[in-house]
This record gives sequence, structure tokens and C-alpha cells, in this order.
Amino acid sequence: MIELKKLTKQADNKRILRGVELSIKKGETIAILGPNGAGKSTLLKVLATLIKPTSGHVLINGMELRKKQIEIKKLLGYLPHSSLLYDHYSPLENLVFYGNIYGVKDVEQKASKLVKDVGLSFFLNEPVKNFSRGMIQRIAIARAIIHDPQFLLLDEPHTGLDQGAISILNDVVLSMKNKGTTTLMVTHDFKQAAEICDRVIIVKNGKIVDDFRIQNHNLGFVTEKYELLVEGVS
Repeated sequence: MIELKKLTKQADNKRILRGVELSIKKGETIAILGPNGAGKSTLLKVLATLIKPTSGHVLINGMELRKKQIEIKKLLGYLPHSSLLYDHYSPLENLVFYGNIYGVKDVEQKASKLVKDVGLSFFLNEPVKNFSRGMIQRIAIARAIIHDPQFLLLDEPHTGLDQGAISILNDVVLSMKNKGTTTLMVTHDFKQAAEICDRVIIVKNGKIVDDFRIQNHNLGFVTEKYELLVEGVS
């Protein structure tokens, strides 16, 4: 469970997050929508323990983020814009490296299975530096879940992916959801948000301006809500 209370973030005299209040239950899959500069990625980075909030409170499984960063980091899987992969390592070597950091048991077996799950078993021992953007993103997805995180944080994960990679990513998110993982996904892809998420948060000017559930993967409902609140289209 995640609780945000009066969360703010200020940088260079600019208020990026303005008193964000949010409650997220275990197993929810949430899309975070909003225009560029709204504070979406900043919110994700705060949850990922990469940047400190200026004020307010972040509670994850009842633990205060400021006081329990090491414990909380073990619960998180994070996929930022960069892959965080070592390009001279193979997919197997990358996943074993990250798996060992988290103390994953039978890590080579787990890593090999994940490479297969993302459709790249043929390239198991090839250097990542030779991969396409879509292939790198597939391995980055596997890296983010190698330790079966309780919370998965995805920052625009569908960007630049082909349809095959999009399908694999969506399958991973839904599979993790079935295991009880809570997922927050910053995205500009409303179609994918409607397809795999059960709740949408719209952020504008550092504030949450709407928070609603998606019924029956209704893309039109999501688009209409966004246009009304963000673009002023009625």
C-alpha cells in the first residue's frame, strides 16, 4: 500500500509537486497521465527513492520513506527512460548482476526464464550494445522484475516499442498484477493505459486533478476525461 500526504517537491524556486494526496491499494495497476512538465516523472522518482520530497510524507507498506529507504528499495522495481543495463554485458549477465544485488535465489535459472519470457532467448549471451531499442527495453523490463517486486514503477515504458514488445510489456504487467504487484505507470499512450490499467490519475501543474477507475477498458472515457481536464475540450 502507498500513501502520499501533502507531498511537495521544489527545485530552483519552482514547485514541481504541490501537495499531492494519494492512496493506492495492493495490486492496483494505475496509469499516471498529464502534459509534459506536470510532475509525473518527478512523482515516480520520489517513490523510487531517487529524489527527496521537499515536504509531506510517503508511506509504503506503512514505512516512512525518509526513514526506511533501504527496506523500501528492496520492494521496488523501477523502469526509467534509460535501461540501466550494462551494454557490454549480455542479457543473462545483466539480469544475474541485478538479481544478485537483490539476493535472488537460483538467479541464473530465473534470469534465463525472464529472457525467454520477453522473447529474446536466442540472444541470451549477446552483448546488449548490439541490440535495437525494442530489444533493450525488453531486457530492461526483465531487469525491473528479476526480484519479483511488490511495487513496479514504469516511466513511459511503451515509448519507441514495436507492437511485439508492447504486447510483451503488457503481458508482464498483467502477470505481475496476478501475483499481487502494485504498478504505477507514467504514460502518454492512452490506448495501453486503458488496456492494462484499472485506475487513472491525471496530473496537471503538480496536482492530481482527477482520479478514476476504468470500466471495460474504455479508451473513449479516458480520452474524454483527459481532454476536458487538461486540454479544455468539451
